[in-house]
Amino acid sequence: MEQLVAAGTQFMREVNAAAILRRLRAEPSMSVSALAKAVGLSRQAVTRSLNALAEEGLVEFGSLARDSSRAGRPAQLVRFRAEAGHALGVSISPQDLRVAVSDLSGTVIASEAVQLGAGAGGEQVVRTALSAVDRTLRSAGLTAGDLWFASAGTPGIVDPAAGVIKLIPSMPGLAGDVLTRGLKEALGCPVYLDNDVKLATQGERWRGAERREDSLVMVHWGERVGAGIVLNGELYRGASNDAGDVGFLDLFMDGSGAGHAGSRHPHGLGPFEDRVGGEEIVRQAAAAAERAGDAEFAAAIEAAGERALDAVLDAVTGGRPAALEAIDLVARRFAKGIAVLRAILNPRLVVIGGPLARGGEPLLAALRRHLADEPLDQPALEVSALQEDAVVHGALLHSLDEIERTRFGLVTTGRHEGRQTPTRPAGVTPR
Repeated sequence: MEQLVAAGTQFMREVNAAAILRRLRAEPSMSVSALAKAVGLSRQAVTRSLNALAEEGLVEFGSLARDSSRAGRPAQLVRFRAEAGHALGVSISPQDLRVAVSDLSGTVIASEAVQLGAGAGGEQVVRTALSAVDRTLRSAGLTAGDLWFASAGTPGIVDPAAGVIKLIPSMPGLAGDVLTRGLKEALGCPVYLDNDVKLATQGERWRGAERREDSLVMVHWGERVGAGIVLNGELYRGASNDAGDVGFLDLFMDGSGAGHAGSRHPHGLGPFEDRVGGEEIVRQAAAAAERAGDAEFAAAIEAAGERALDAVLDAVTGGRPAALEAIDLVARRFAKGIAVLRAILNPRLVVIGGPLARGGEPLLAALRRHLADEPLDQPALEVSALQEDAVVHGALLHSLDEIERTRFGLVTTGRHEGRQTPTRPAGVTPR
C-alpha cells in the first residue's frame, strides 16, 4: 500500500509539472501566483514543481516584478528555458537537403539548404547531411551534444518504427538504415525517420498560415507526386505508412491526355507521376515554346539543365504564353487526380506543396478551371505557405513533440492544435 501511495504521489507531481511546463511555454514569463491560478494548483504545489524543474534546467526564476499599485511582497517571476535543449529537422530530396535547428519553443535559430548533385549515392548524401548539420550547429554556437532529438524526412516508403527506408526509387542509395545509422552515430541523440510528405503535411498544419483544418490533403508535386492525408484532425498513414502514394495511380490507361503514354520511367516513376511530374512539365513547355516560335524560352529551358523546372515555373508566374499552355495541359491531367481524392476522401482543402507550389495563382487557376465541370463539389485549393520548407518544419515538429513526450511527460496531438494531455510515459526520469 505504501508503494502504491508513493507511486500515486509521484505521478501527481509529474502531472503537475507537465501542466506547469505547458503553461509556461505559452508565456514569456509569469509570476508564481499567476501560474498557480492558471493551472488550478496551490502556490505551494506550484513552487515544489518549479523547484524540481529548475534543478533540471527547464525553468528559471527571474527578478521580482515590482508593481507600485500593489502592496506587499513583489511577485516572483519564472520563465521556461527554451534554450535548455534543441531539436533538429532534416529534409532530403533528390534536388536538395535542408537542415534546421530550433530551441524548445520551436523558434528556428539556424538553418541551411544545400543543393545535391544528380545521382548522389547514399553514403555521399549522408556525409553531405552531416556536414550541413555540423555547419548549422556551429553557426548557432551549438554542438551535437545540445540536441535532444532529431527527425528526418525522405521520399519513398518508410518504416518509422524500424528507421528503415523500404523503397526509394528516386534515391536508391538511401534504401535501408544508412541514413538513420549515420545520424545516430554522429549526433548521439534519438533519431526518427519518416516519409517526407507525411512530415510536410504536419509542418504545413503547424507553420503554414495556422492551417487547422481537420480534413485536408497536402499534395507534394514535383518530379514525384505523393499526398499527406488528414482525417478528423489526425494524419492518416494507412496499413503500411504509404497511404497517399497517388503517383502510382493510372488514370490514363487508354493513353488519352498523356504525352507519352505507356512509357516506363527509368527512375521508377508511377503512371500518374510520369504524366504530371516535373520532367513532363519541362517537356511540354519545350514543345509549346517550339510551336509558338519562342526561341528565347526554349533556349532558357535547355540552358537551365537540372533547374529547368524552376525556369518553367518562373515563366509561368511571369505569364509567358508557352509556359502557361504547358502548365494548363498538365493541370488538366492533375485535376483528375484531385477529383479522385475528392470522391474518396472529400477533404475540405487540398494544399499544393513541393516545387510546383511556386506556380502560385496561375497554377491554381488552371486546376480550378479543369475541376469546374466535375459533378461533385470540389475542395478549396491553396498553395503551401512553406513550399519546399514544409518537410524540414514537419521534422522539427516531430522532434519537439517527442521531446515533450519523453522529457516533459506530455502526450501531444499536434503542436499546431495546442492540445496536450499529461501522462507518465515509460522511461521518464521521476521529478
